Amino acid sequence: MSQTASRPQAKFDLVVIGGGSGGLAGAFAAAAHGARVALVEPGALGGTCVNVGCVPKKAMWLAAELSERMALAADLGFDLPHAPPALDWPVFIAHRQRYIANIHASYRRRLDEAGIALMPCRGSLRDAHTVDTDTGLRLHAGRVLLATGAQPVRPDIPGAELAGVSDDFFELNQPPGRVALVGGGYVAVELAGVLQALGSRVEIFARGPRLLTGMDAEVVAVLQANMQARGVRLHLEAPVSALHAGSEGGIRVVHKGQEQGVVAEPFDQVMFAAGRSPNTAGMGLEEAGVKLGKRGEVVVDEWQDTSLEGVHAVGDVTGQLALTPVAIAAARRLMARLFGGQADAKLDYDNVPTVVFSHPPLATVGLTEEQAREKHGAAVKVHTSNFRPMLTALADSPQRSLFKLVCVGEEERVVGIHLLGEAVDEILQGFAVALKLGVTRAQLHDTVAIHPTSAEELVLA
Repeated sequence: MSQTASRPQAKFDLVVIGGGSGGLAGAFAAAAHGARVALVEPGALGGTCVNVGCVPKKAMWLAAELSERMALAADLGFDLPHAPPALDWPVFIAHRQRYIANIHASYRRRLDEAGIALMPCRGSLRDAHTVDTDTGLRLHAGRVLLATGAQPVRPDIPGAELAGVSDDFFELNQPPGRVALVGGGYVAVELAGVLQALGSRVEIFARGPRLLTGMDAEVVAVLQANMQARGVRLHLEAPVSALHAGSEGGIRVVHKGQEQGVVAEPFDQVMFAAGRSPNTAGMGLEEAGVKLGKRGEVVVDEWQDTSLEGVHAVGDVTGQLALTPVAIAAARRLMARLFGGQADAKLDYDNVPTVVFSHPPLATVGLTEEQAREKHGAAVKVHTSNFRPMLTALADSPQRSLFKLVCVGEEERVVGIHLLGEAVDEILQGFAVALKLGVTRAQLHDTVAIHPTSAEELVLA
């Protein structure tokens, strides 16, 4: 008998490869619809979001926020021994990791309760209905869900091995004295704010003329000014071409945005935050007939179906919107269609709200002003409110907020909401619902303002 024929085998209605946000959501939803489900995941449950993304990032952001609030408190007359007191990183990280461990335990409990078979191993696709694991078990599946996520990109430049990637931030036990972040996207912006607030001297090296390409330019400009006021140094149009080990320690950054080509003072730490690439290598996808895109992403249609019938994909591995709630929502709707009898269930990828946890945070939904003008031309009207929130004004801090509505047509239907300022991460959720339902500026004006708040600027603009 051949080795293949002798493999132990098991049969399921759904085999999920990947135990991150999308994979877990898909597994739980399918099981709730009565499907027999196996989840194949060799690493920690929760994927990027829980382990090296949203959750620990937000924890560190909260610590940075507390630090900045204590500095404001000292300015306003509170008697603090230090302004702000230094953070004991090991103590805080212990709290952070305890919180994450509780999430892991919750996932394991829910998997047991749902009757989902958790397999701590790697899976590869043999064909549309067969998954082989690296433990020798062969899984027969009515359907397969690919949800293996993505990993940080390490650019192919000389000296790249001297730097870490964004995931390595979560291994730090102390803030680096001087740190360079290579990249201009939301990860670089978020890490810059946290590190600067917690004691590092931060510099960002971005390839483009501004940070956060694709977000509203006017709002990003105010964010950049706020970052610089906090001490973050920005190198724009400065693609990094090499890293060198300093003669007396540290890492020197070579970039094209400076005449000398090399930043004079070496950095204690350099981190790449230059995007993420889908985890599709070594899974047998193309051999089985799953089409991959130019970046290695799984190509899917609007129903999350791949080119191989019976195989589906959600989340970062697809190259679609790389947001945890998007992966979860897409997976749940897919399972409602496959196992819940809801033939038309699919995710609407238009007008998805998102937040950059910068300092202060930036929240956005819908079209930017640039996108709206390209699509609607002269029919676009923009309304902004540029102000200092009450707390920073009391402390005479230079931090500014910018709230922006992008409207279209005579009825001024709101097609974009872009907010920069304290609490906008909480403010946007309700206004995103209104935008999705087609709210107009007049309807916002008909809503009585809550005063004094930052949120009132949206119904007064």
